Parts: sequence; structure tokens; C-alpha cells
Amino acid sequence: MMKVTILGCGTSQGVPVIGCECDVCTSTDPRDKRLRTSILIQTEQTAICVDAGPDFRQQMLRENAKHLDAILITHQHKDHIGGLDDVRSFNFLQHISMPIYASPEAQEEIKREYSYAFVDKSELYPGAPTYNLIDIEEDKPIIINELTIEPIPLLHLKMLCYAFRIGNFAYVTDFNYISEESLKKLEGVEYLIIEALRKEKHYSHICLQEAIDIAQHLKVKKAWFTHVSHSMGKAEDVNKTLPSNMMLAYDGLSFTVENH
Repeated sequence: MMKVTILGCGTSQGVPVIGCECDVCTSTDPRDKRLRTSILIQTEQTAICVDAGPDFRQQMLRENAKHLDAILITHQHKDHIGGLDDVRSFNFLQHISMPIYASPEAQEEIKREYSYAFVDKSELYPGAPTYNLIDIEEDKPIIINELTIEPIPLLHLKMLCYAFRIGNFAYVTDFNYISEESLKKLEGVEYLIIEALRKEKHYSHICLQEAIDIAQHLKVKKAWFTHVSHSMGKAEDVNKTLPSNMMLAYDGLSFTVENH
């Protein structure tokens, strides 16, 4: 069995947004408090994260994570790589450089953002994080212990972004275009986490109705919507309008699926 935990399901600003006094940002419902978007996947043998945004440290502490085998990066925006400095805790615990699977473009941004971790060994600060950057190749599965992960390319405006599929589960976020070929690679998925930024259309993300349409096209058993902005509305109100097998994700939500 594979356990999937929503570490965060908010946008780049999170929810509440600094300085905002809208109904969602002032809500006392914990489902309306959203850290930056990320998930944790765990089996008896393996633990991996998809993305490590600015809230990575807080998310790892909340889940009492003590081991991490790898991090998969969807794309290089700050809300998805902004917490990578904190992998040094795992470096110390596990005595290895953290394997990070990312596109060459995302790797370049990681090297720029964390330049102090990529200097010559003689100049490397003793407490700096260490990374093992590994290319994501579109038609090559990622093998981490017993998990086989299929990367699926998307477009986030003009930026390459990856969805990831493990058996009958898929995680799909930060995109506004999915090709027919990539959509076909999602066929047979039964459990889907997919972004839904807001109700209105957006230039670089899909909206709620577009996410519903994809979930219905794939005939999934269950769909959770992530990367949700404060403009979506309160979780309690939005969930009432959704198909019975769909709901807004919330931080800390977890579920198990077969990892075949």
C-alpha cells in the first residue's frame, strides 16, 4: 500500500494571503489554511516528496518525517523549490546527498538559487546542503526502490512542468495545457490530485471546471483539487457544489492506494 499525504495545497502566496481580509483568508476552518503545494508519498520501504516549497521544513515537522529517499520537482518556480536548503537535515540523518529528480531547466534554477551548494568541495561550507541532481527524461520511468514513477510533460504557460503517475494514482499541478499524448498517459488513473486554481479561467493554471472536466474524462474514482487560491471560496461552500467523488484538498489530508 502507498500512503499519500497533502503537505500543502495552496498557491504561491499560500492561504491566508498576507494582508488579505477576505472571507477565506479570515476563515477559522482549518481546510482554508493552505501551505504551498506539495505531497508526501510513503510505503513501508520508501518516502518521497513531490516539490519542496518555502514551507518544506514546517511540513516535514508536521508529518514527523525522519527519512526521505528523493524529491521530485514538477518545475522551477519558487513555491516548488524554495525549501530545498532544508534537505540538509536529511543529509545529516542519512549521510547521503539528496536525490532530486528535475528537468535540466529546473536544475539550472536550483543551481542558481542554491549556488553555495555547488561550489568546489574545497570551498563548500560544512553545513551546506548536498544534492544529487538527476535528469527527468520524458519516456523513461523513475525507479526509486520499489516505486516506478512515470513523468508526464505539461505546459505551465511556456514552462515545462511534470505530472507524476504511480500505478493508479497521479499528481498533476501547475499547468494550463496538457497534450492528447500526455492525457492518454493518465488513462486508467483511479485516484487523482489535480490543480484547480480558482473558478475563473487563468492564463497559466487550469480552473475548477477544467479540472472537473479532466477528472470526469479520466473516469477517476476520486479526485482532490490542489493549488487552490483564496479566490476559490471557502472549502465548505465549494465542496457542496462538486461531484460526489471530488473535493478540495486540504493540508494534512491523507489516503492510501495500491502502488501497483
